[in-house]
Amino acid sequence: MDNVHRVALAGFAIAAGFGAIANKTNFCTMGAVSDWVNMGDKGRLRAWFLAIGVAILGAQFMDLKGMINLNHSIYLTTNFGWLGHLLGGLCFGIGMTLASGCGQRTLVRVGMGNMKSLVAAMMLAITAYMTLRGLLALPRIDYIEKTNIDLTLHQMTNQSIPSFIVAATGIKNALLVHKVVAMVMGLGFVLFSVGDRDFRRSFDNMFAGLVIGAAIVGAWYVTGVMGKNDFNPVPLESFTFVAPIGDTLEYLMTYTGSTINFGIAAMFGMVFGSFVYAIATRQFRIETFTSKADMLRYLFGGALMGFGGVLALGCTIGQGVTGMSTLALGSLITLICMIAGSALTQKVQYYLLDELGIWHAMYSVLVDMHLLPARKAA
Repeated sequence: MDNVHRVALAGFAIAAGFGAIANKTNFCTMGAVSDWVNMGDKGRLRAWFLAIGVAILGAQFMDLKGMINLNHSIYLTTNFGWLGHLLGGLCFGIGMTLASGCGQRTLVRVGMGNMKSLVAAMMLAITAYMTLRGLLALPRIDYIEKTNIDLTLHQMTNQSIPSFIVAATGIKNALLVHKVVAMVMGLGFVLFSVGDRDFRRSFDNMFAGLVIGAAIVGAWYVTGVMGKNDFNPVPLESFTFVAPIGDTLEYLMTYTGSTINFGIAAMFGMVFGSFVYAIATRQFRIETFTSKADMLRYLFGGALMGFGGVLALGCTIGQGVTGMSTLALGSLITLICMIAGSALTQKVQYYLLDELGIWHAMYSVLVDMHLLPARKAA
């Protein structure tokens, strides 16, 4: 077995475990935001943040020990696409809310027999590929990426948060800053999560956060250590679920002329792991659309996730956990915008239940956020 296939097989195995655990624990980043916004419950949000903390500590440990070099990942390039992170994060947050799940949760639900999620995944794949190499690549390249900042002009070697701190403060000991930021952010996310008594009592949320964070670290190890080969190396990467879904669609259509890679194998692994768990627990159910409006919502949500995910260079896992583990500033911007986009969309959906028009609903949300003044009663 050559190096590429060995890495792909390991990626499939880890992703299968990821998929099964996400199914069992109901790990869902969109659901985490929904629980927080609608019910004030931060349980699943803390699970997500625990995964981020574990991923930061594990990935930074390997990077500082020289096992991997995170500067070779897509998240730490000197081409800082701030506008893509802002717009892409917001689009993805809106899209995952409309499609009832992010890229990772969509794949898990496909494994459970949800045909609505299958349609959303296909739309995500098509739109992501169009944004990478097709028609939608034109506005991405001609307008959004024109605003990118070349950090080498500011004597910066990457776009990590420690690098920005060093550039802003003039501190000479960059390695010390790196270690301090990694410890503060990693432990900060962990302590925020486990500091809550109710969260510690929730086995599913604790288990999901710890194992999914470890899965991200494991994927870095697979591609960065197992995949290291002078003659046939593989790109350094961990789990993300936007561009690889587009690559998977291309792989299925051009199988005889394509080669599997870590990302494609991970897509298959996520669906397979969720499917096996659903069958084993007798939870596999075919679920279809209930109305035309339901279908359109999933189609639009999938399209926004594909477009936004490519602009932002990842999803709630790809940027929200994997990217965050590199300490990239772009990943932090994307994470915040995804949460904001999802929360705003859910607020608008809440007001639409009262049969308010879309503009009235949006106005009400902005009033709730104190961004606009409330209308005075006549």
